[in-house]
Amino acid sequence: MLAKRIVPCLDIKDGTTVKGINFVNFRDAGDPVELGAQYSDQGADELVYLDITASHEGRKTFTELVKKVAARISIPFTVGGGINELKDVDRLLSAGADKVSINSAALRNPSLINEIAANFGSQVCVVAIDANMENNGWLCYLNGGRIPTDKQLFDWAKEAEDRGAGEILFTSMTHDGVKTGYANEALATLADSLHIPVIASGGAGKMEHFRDAFVLGKADAALAASVFHFGEIGIGQLKDYLHHEGINVRI
Repeated sequence: MLAKRIVPCLDIKDGTTVKGINFVNFRDAGDPVELGAQYSDQGADELVYLDITASHEGRKTFTELVKKVAARISIPFTVGGGINELKDVDRLLSAGADKVSINSAALRNPSLINEIAANFGSQVCVVAIDANMENNGWLCYLNGGRIPTDKQLFDWAKEAEDRGAGEILFTSMTHDGVKTGYANEALATLADSLHIPVIASGGAGKMEHFRDAFVLGKADAALAASVFHFGEIGIGQLKDYLHHEGINVRI
């Protein structure tokens, strides 16, 4: 059985790490280069870097900042934000990313998933989905949670897998930054319906929430930001806890 992964996330806005609640009310969380280096040293399994306003502002991800982070870490590195074409993927892989995360561009142009998988391999293509619970269904959003679409979470995740996505990164906008736990019911539905790994995002507040994401939500990885950035949970401490709870993690 594959080990469950703990994945810190750097949400980048104007070159600095930020953290919000329900995708708004952002506060500064520190230097992304230093934070990335700390997490790599502390035993994180992967690092995710999301330029959260790139799509909304119609620009590309900060390539130089990606290079600086990549130079300081020794763990797999996923980068997202403002990726619209194969040239963007090539540029970020050349800058040191191991995978790219696409969200808005994939919703607008689903064939981009096919193109990335065909040119770089499915393992490079992470499809991120920001969805909000509305009217008893999960609705997908564009541009960092600003624009609703007509896509439903489970249908879109299955389509992304069929098109060649290697992983699904599901962020519950309903749970984001609230620290009351992940959207475990939705995660379990995704895990049961897909054959590719599912990364849980949105809602981590204490160590039990990570355990529940793996046990109840059947997630393959759990991503978090503020609990790591503000020192509320240490990665080593979290992995020791999960290990004692019987969850297979890399110690």
